[in-house]
Amino acid sequence: MAKKKTENKQNEKPKVAPELGGLEVNIDSFGEIQSSLPIDKINEFLNKNVDDKKLRDRDDLDELKGEEDE
Repeated sequence: MAKKKTENKQNEKPKVAPELGGLEVNIDSFGEIQSSLPIDKINEFLNKNVDDKKLRDRDDLDELKGEEDE
């Protein structure tokens, strides 16, 4: 019985945010990460939605974000 549950989980696609719809990530035989979306789009999504605790206390963070948006 446990094997059937494991097989089902392997076939399921992970849930992703709607902005990243169609995202698939695989690792090839050389250990390289292959993604169905460009890395720039993924980074843009992460910059908007993930809090970087290393940058939390910076005074000029808002200025930097403003420059990136232009």
